[in-house]
Amino acid sequence: MADIAINNSTGSSASQAVKKTNGSTLSQADFLSLLTQQMRNQDPTQPMDSSQMVSQLAQIAQVSATQSLQTSFDTLSTALQGNQLLQASDLVGRNVTVPSNAAKLEGTAGVDGAINVGSSGQTASVQIIDTAGNVVRTIDLGKPDVGLADFHWDGKDENGQPLPNGTYGIKAQVGTTAVQAYVSGKVDSVGMAGDQGAYLQVAGFGGVLLAQVARID
Repeated sequence: MADIAINNSTGSSASQAVKKTNGSTLSQADFLSLLTQQMRNQDPTQPMDSSQMVSQLAQIAQVSATQSLQTSFDTLSTALQGNQLLQASDLVGRNVTVPSNAAKLEGTAGVDGAINVGSSGQTASVQIIDTAGNVVRTIDLGKPDVGLADFHWDGKDENGQPLPNGTYGIKAQVGTTAVQAYVSGKVDSVGMAGDQGAYLQVAGFGGVLLAQVARID
């Protein structure tokens, strides 16, 4: 915004019209009040330049319009976030499939998951890895079709012995190419992750953004 010149004789009256604290922002009302005081007390021999006044009014109007638009966007963003959280709440109790390179083994239910198959006709497999980095189980998926190919790990090693509960790594492969692995779990609760939107708390997995869900069962 262009500066507004104030004669020494008008300084006190202008300061009374605009009670502006340190660090605050000049509002449209403050600007108009200041401009009115300047016009009332201008030197008759040196009147204000009308073109400058019009330019200043145009600038303050543009700033006001920008602030109003930003307020509208903020309001819309808040409304959309609330709507997203409401929609996500419908998933509580449902099973979802989310991307993960690890799975948590609990009890005897085992682990359900899937892998992302990009091209058909190739052999696919899933490796289960313990915390020491050892492959404790390899699951052969044959030659699945393109898309998400499901797998189930019963929680046992290659010899059929039950493994202890805990977190195990998952590595998936189609042909000679490593692909994304997914795990499935029940949604326990939902929440908001700030600007990232709604998230789901998935049993046996943890928190995951709603946008990352690959499938809802």
